[in-house]
Amino acid sequence: MGGKPAGAAPSGPGARRRLWFGLAALALVAGGAVALGGLVTPEAVLPRIEAVQAAVAAHPVRSALVFTLAYAALVALSTPGATLCTVLGGLLFGWWQGGLASLLGATTGAILLFLAARSLLGGPLMRLAGDRVRPLAARMQADAVSYMLFLRLTPVFPFWLVNLAPALLGVPLRVFALTTLVGITPATFAFATAGSGLGSLVAAQQRAFQSCVEAAGRRAAAGAPCRFDVSLDAIVTPGLLIGLTALGFAALIPVALRRLGLLGGKR
Repeated sequence: MGGKPAGAAPSGPGARRRLWFGLAALALVAGGAVALGGLVTPEAVLPRIEAVQAAVAAHPVRSALVFTLAYAALVALSTPGATLCTVLGGLLFGWWQGGLASLLGATTGAILLFLAARSLLGGPLMRLAGDRVRPLAARMQADAVSYMLFLRLTPVFPFWLVNLAPALLGVPLRVFALTTLVGITPATFAFATAGSGLGSLVAAQQRAFQSCVEAAGRRAAAGAPCRFDVSLDAIVTPGLLIGLTALGFAALIPVALRRLGLLGGKR
């Protein structure tokens, strides 16, 4: 009999309109993320750290909740600065509480972005791409846990990209959520631990920054080079990156064994 196969997804003008709407929404989010990214920098955040620490000390539970929700919003909007926020969480709440708040915020934000991308773009994009993308999606779905752990553990791939691509390739939500939670745990607690030890360095840099501003006077307000010189390069060390990359490749071992026929399952 003629017609579409049973279960085939609808296509046509409606699908194309959904796709264009999704792409427009994605572009709007990307523009907002770039604009907000300038606010999430050491120079913008750390000079005000004493006031934030006072608020945390006065309202620890409420502050942790606000931090977690703000982190989730930052990730959902794909705003740059997640590493800095994780370090800041360790500085404000300690390595354990700060790491946990960052972990929950990042996972929640990733899930929100995943759901939005899958709802707005996943179906229409797969229908338009057709056979060009379907084999890649099938392979991703067959070994979703290994591939997702590799993408999450390896500090090469942008966090926002690893939130979007699985949604478009049909990775199940449960797999995405669990592998995100597990995969980002090592780096999250590593950065939070580093942040928990930055108190004296941040205090010294804050004093130097304030002295520069006071000495420069009006020139500082007009753009004098007073910088809050706390670089994340001292935290994101080559050793840490190599260790995380090694963990990422370890997650691909089951996939490699299946490809070689040394492990049961789909090849």
